[in-house]
Amino acid sequence: MENYHIKDLNLAEGGRRRMDWAAREMPVLTSLEERFRKERPFEGIRMAACMHVTTETANLMRTLQAGGADIVLTASNPLSTQDDVAAALVAQYEIPVFAVKGEDDATYYKNLRAALDHKPHVTMDDGADLVSTLHKERRDLLPGVIGGTEETTTGVIRLRAMAADNALEFPIIAVNDAMTKHFFDNRYGTGQSTVDGIVRATNILLAGKTFVVAGYGWCGRGLASRARGMGANVIVTEIDPVVALEAVMDGYRVMPMIEAAAIGDIFVTVTGDLNVIDKHHFAVMKDGALVANSGHFNVEINIPALDAMSVEKRLVRPFVEAYELPDGRTIHILGEGRLINLAAAEGHPASVMDMSFANQALSAEYLIKNRASMANKVYAVPEAIDREIARLKLESMKVRIDTLTEEQVRYLNSWEEGT
Repeated sequence: MENYHIKDLNLAEGGRRRMDWAAREMPVLTSLEERFRKERPFEGIRMAACMHVTTETANLMRTLQAGGADIVLTASNPLSTQDDVAAALVAQYEIPVFAVKGEDDATYYKNLRAALDHKPHVTMDDGADLVSTLHKERRDLLPGVIGGTEETTTGVIRLRAMAADNALEFPIIAVNDAMTKHFFDNRYGTGQSTVDGIVRATNILLAGKTFVVAGYGWCGRGLASRARGMGANVIVTEIDPVVALEAVMDGYRVMPMIEAAAIGDIFVTVTGDLNVIDKHHFAVMKDGALVANSGHFNVEINIPALDAMSVEKRLVRPFVEAYELPDGRTIHILGEGRLINLAAAEGHPASVMDMSFANQALSAEYLIKNRASMANKVYAVPEAIDREIARLKLESMKVRIDTLTEEQVRYLNSWEEGT
């Protein structure tokens, strides 16, 4: 193989060992790999995936390859690539990978375009950069695309905007919105891995700190819960009154970001929007405040504004940059404002990615089987897929549940009986 761009092929053995370790926690994906190897549902299908190049993603790539897919992988974030895993995919599985941890933006898009040169029938995205670039720069490839899948809240927002603008040229399945994805991956995965990334980057004690969570979606819920579990005093900022009320009822303080900015020690954005922490927030922050992001893109923190306000910027630890303001205060940005759970840690635990990536694999299979009847819009993951993944996960955990009797089924489907 010559068509790839990674850091060092010599890292491959270490990457393979870590892939195998992650696979132990991914029984649902392993069961799909066994079925795909027999049925070959992706025979003759070219796929391009723009995803975080981690051990869990590598096991998804291995599963799709077992089903016959001719697949290439590029990074969905310049700081999230695990270079040993990229090497293992190239050297041991002959899957072309275009990803190097720490690559600049120009290299990121060059690698993304290299993945599109594969002329995919199916796209797999984590943030919609692949689909967006395909529509803007490689429209010649659109007639050959069957459809795609999207992993993140941010990506689904972008794709729904494209569909509303009649700009989307093929069907997309919103994997992010599956119950076995966002209830678990976003809440438990993001919650734990974000705390992990912050602690690895800073080695601070969370207990007793004032921890500000911007956004109380599923990621924010999980993060707030984990921070409180480690002894932090948690504040939530929100723009939705119903969601804000839920945060209050869950026991958190809720206030505008401008009020939280003056009292917070640690700030994490998980909203999917831009400039959630802005110039006027930096202006009132404490000396030594830590600011991080676990939303998909680094636009949630207005780093250019902070840079313009500062008299000096310096790297004080790996993934920790100190911005000194004219009044002597210092504000720390973690992981360049990119996904801190992947920039400074290893991303979500494999056991939750097991369900997320099972959704990816089964949604791709569904697209191929149902391509003739699907319009150019964003679809939910079919409920049958969601429930099958939950069933397989419970089975792997040796957890049993009840089933309805025929009498109970009849009762639930009738209206005659009552008090």
